[in-house]
Amino acid sequence: MQNVYTVAQINSYIKNMFMQDFMLQSVFIRGEVSNCKYHSSGHIYFTLKDEKGTISCVMFAGNRSGLAFRMQEGQSVVVGGTVDIYERDGKYQLYAKQIVLDGAGLLYEKFERLKMDLEERGMFDISYKQPIPKYIKTLGVVTAATGAAVRDIINIASRRNPYVQIIVYPAIVQGEQAAASIVKGIRTLEDYGVDVIIAGRGGGSIEDLWAFNEEAVAQAIFDCRVPVISAVGHETDVTIADYVADLRAPTPSAAAELAVYEYRKYDETLRDFDYTLKRLFRNKLNLYKSRLEHIKIKLKYLSPTGQIREKRTLALKLEERMEDAMWTKLSKKRHRLEVYIERLKGLSPLDKLNQGFSYVSDESGKTITDINAVGIGDTLQINVKNGLIKAKAVDKESVVWEKKSKN
Repeated sequence: MQNVYTVAQINSYIKNMFMQDFMLQSVFIRGEVSNCKYHSSGHIYFTLKDEKGTISCVMFAGNRSGLAFRMQEGQSVVVGGTVDIYERDGKYQLYAKQIVLDGAGLLYEKFERLKMDLEERGMFDISYKQPIPKYIKTLGVVTAATGAAVRDIINIASRRNPYVQIIVYPAIVQGEQAAASIVKGIRTLEDYGVDVIIAGRGGGSIEDLWAFNEEAVAQAIFDCRVPVISAVGHETDVTIADYVADLRAPTPSAAAELAVYEYRKYDETLRDFDYTLKRLFRNKLNLYKSRLEHIKIKLKYLSPTGQIREKRTLALKLEERMEDAMWTKLSKKRHRLEVYIERLKGLSPLDKLNQGFSYVSDESGKTITDINAVGIGDTLQINVKNGLIKAKAVDKESVVWEKKSKN
């Protein structure tokens, strides 16, 4: 009996075949929209049909960025995405990643192929991007000689800085000759030596903007030694030139603002710098003046004249201290002397004589203090307060004087 498979195995096998088919992994299908339903989850379910067939399609909510308009019944569109099997139902369908109105679909496919090719060649790499100078003197503009884009760039650039020279290369920006004209404009302004180049035009359809999706224009921007700002269409329009340029501006007006610094703010900044510089200079000058005064005072203090004056002042103070110490010492000694004088007065013989006392001596003047030192008939001298009395000893008697006891 031949091999028997389950439904799931067959659906899985067919899904695997679809996945191995390279063409079905990235395919663009043109058709008319039918049975279009916007689900509450954000997914879009619809059918593409033509006169000979239909195909079920779904665009998941995560891919809605690839849809720039709201789909309606009967619209002719080109849908890009992957054809795959939904295993549970065994039905194949187109999983849409981008949807454009018919007419732009082929160009969009061409755009994606060129974008992928240039990206693989490294032309979009950020390491090749040149910085936009902050202060420029000359601005080159590659755009149509007439139209809103060139007027907006000139008006805004002139308003922001009237001193910046604007050089416009009147290029053809639409049609078969547009790419060659844009390339020539970029190279001409590069040779002229402008500081920055703005390459762009106003908004339009993908067909109108196609010149900026040409490889020749991308190569000219990549090779240009002058920084290039792309300014093509409106903010939602994206071209190959935007990826290659050193800076993308959402509109020509924005490009002028990015390229030209505002002179008024620059002038205000200079005035602020001038004020700040003068303030810092004054602060620094005052600081050094203060330091100089401090050094001057210190030098004055440490100079020989200052040292002599300082030492002289110290000597005078020491002299005053010595005098004070000397007078203090003398006062103490004088006081002690007075005490001694008073004590001596109490012991002085003259004071005793003045008080009525006297003392006796022999003829030689030797004081007699013992009865045995005097003989009968010896001549004696009696000393009183106002003179000397001579006498003879006629008798003598021993007496024991009693001392008064202290109570």
